[in-house]
Amino acid sequence: MRRLLYIFCIGLLPLVGWSQSVDGQQGLSFKRSFIDYKSPNAGNFGDFKNYNSGFEAGYQRVVGPVEVYVPLRFGVIRLVDEIDRARRTFGELDAQVHYRLIKDKKVNPYVLGGVGAVAEQLKEINLQIPVGAGVDFRIASTSYINLQAEFRLSLADQRNNLQVSLGWKHYFGSTGTPKQPKKSDSPDSDGDGIPDDLDLCPQEPGLKAFAGCPDTDGDGIEDARDDCPSIAGLKIMNGCPDSDGDGISDKDDECPNLAGIAANNGCPGKDRDNDGVIDEADECPDVPGSVMTKGCPDSDGDGIADAKDRCPDKAGTAPTGCPDSDGDGVDDSMDKCPDQPGPASNKGCPELKKEEKEYLRVAMRDVKFQHNKATLLPESFRILDQIVGLMQQYPGYNLKIHGYTDNTGSMSINRILSERRAKACYDYIISKGVGSKRVSYQGFGPANPVADNNTQEGRALNRRVEFEMIVE
Repeated sequence: MRRLLYIFCIGLLPLVGWSQSVDGQQGLSFKRSFIDYKSPNAGNFGDFKNYNSGFEAGYQRVVGPVEVYVPLRFGVIRLVDEIDRARRTFGELDAQVHYRLIKDKKVNPYVLGGVGAVAEQLKEINLQIPVGAGVDFRIASTSYINLQAEFRLSLADQRNNLQVSLGWKHYFGSTGTPKQPKKSDSPDSDGDGIPDDLDLCPQEPGLKAFAGCPDTDGDGIEDARDDCPSIAGLKIMNGCPDSDGDGISDKDDECPNLAGIAANNGCPGKDRDNDGVIDEADECPDVPGSVMTKGCPDSDGDGIADAKDRCPDKAGTAPTGCPDSDGDGVDDSMDKCPDQPGPASNKGCPELKKEEKEYLRVAMRDVKFQHNKATLLPESFRILDQIVGLMQQYPGYNLKIHGYTDNTGSMSINRILSERRAKACYDYIISKGVGSKRVSYQGFGPANPVADNNTQEGRALNRRVEFEMIVE
């Protein structure tokens, strides 16, 4: 017997799972239940004293001819093997399927089956199989009085029972038969399902989307607006096809399978130089070029036509077409420092830092010579070495060395002395590996004084060698 009950329960599960997956009408139920555990187990049916009361709340969902019902009951019961006054509390949760015998009537009878779990005293649980019948009495469009009786077969000893319930059912939404749309009294001459009074083309079968007018080629454009009503086409082409996608419909295209231009009736234009760019779009129609340069030649392939390229044999960047190795925006042909980025205002070379400019200014007074001679004092070598370092750091710069004296003595002798002192600095710097073409020297004698020659301190400041690093 228990094996049969298990098979029955397993057989119900697919039906419950299927019905829950279908979108249907839903509702809630609230009932008073009367439960008898003594009669089915002791055999004294009909003794109403054996019934105990309980309460029930449930959820129902209608799926076609069946209704899935999930009730939760609770209350008290008396068992057959216990004294009359001994009662047990119970809770019960079922999954039931109600099969409607008559649908959508004022009185709706049904039969039921299912499976449930019962907990006694909140701890003793047994499995039960409910079978029975019920009837719904409609009292409003979405409300019913429900009467239901069921016999519950338990897998536990002495737990078979009878239950009778009475209560109220309510559905969300109408439960009646859907109203059929009212048929129009107007005839339908073309038989397309659209009455003549609503049909813009009453003598031609058509589509509802076009108020009864036809779309013969099925391209979504009604025939009245379709320039090619028998051939499916594009809306942008007024319903005509464009096989080559050149924007000219096939009916107006002399080369419908070859993309062309409107000026040539849909056919490709002439191309005198055979470079793939038609003459109408070719800025150099007699010289082969590339599409990127509008048909003009581009020898270095940098995308800049040779006529606009200052470096036609070297790939470069816009706008000049010359390479820019350091990416500073000054092309290499004009960049005095092609490997060091710098601003265009400095001819593409990096600018000297503030402290480097200050060092050159300080060197002017710190480079020393023997009195009235062009021999460098040893303390001057450290200063000149740092100038050599700057020249190596900035290979795009040149160095100008200017020698000066005070106004004491002969003008010509002072000019010679100032030039020899400038050359002494020049020789030292060249000896350290700086290219001679990058360094120049000149003596100016007492010209351009920086202080007052009438004082000893002023004359000392005027005896100097100036160093200027520039980009030429």
